Amino acid sequence: MADAGVRPARRADAAAVADIQVRAWRQGYRDLLPDGVLDRVTGPEAAEAWRDRWAEAATDPPSPRHRLLVAVASDLVVGFAAHGPAEDPDLDPGDTAELITLLVDPMHARAGHGSRLLAATADLLREDGFGVLTTWTFEADEVTRTFLASAGWAPDGASRTLDMGEPVRQIRLHTDIGVREDEFGRGR
Repeated sequence: MADAGVRPARRADAAAVADIQVRAWRQGYRDLLPDGVLDRVTGPEAAEAWRDRWAEAATDPPSPRHRLLVAVASDLVVGFAAHGPAEDPDLDPGDTAELITLLVDPMHARAGHGSRLLAATADLLREDGFGVLTTWTFEADEVTRTFLASAGWAPDGASRTLDMGEPVRQIRLHTDIGVREDEFGRGR
């Protein structure tokens, strides 16, 4: 695809990011969440709150190690990823980061945008000194789990149950993003 890449998000991207989130959740989570929950988190009021949240993430992140990236195709925002230091109490936030979210607009799926976002995230986190990257995903979300497994991710044994009117189980996945040495002992 011509003119496709990843860049840091800007305040002006917030509306596009929120719209992508709503569309991706409506399509990807419709069979994963209890009735009514998806409507609440993707309705007009929620979409406005997401716009505000993503504008703040782009301009005033909680730390220099938190980032919001966007995938672009011909200057159109088509996906996004957010990451920061891991917050789970059993993880070391100095070495372990969390992929908070990675979503691609369903209208632009399967064009490599998710892979580009994942690679850019890993590169930035590696530069920041992280060696491990984790994320939480719905246990029943086979699409996300398959995508991440193809990139070397695996469950790390942790799970949690969210109360969404009924229990919804999530599992934590992880991957090693540490600097690897070549046969001559040089980092690459």
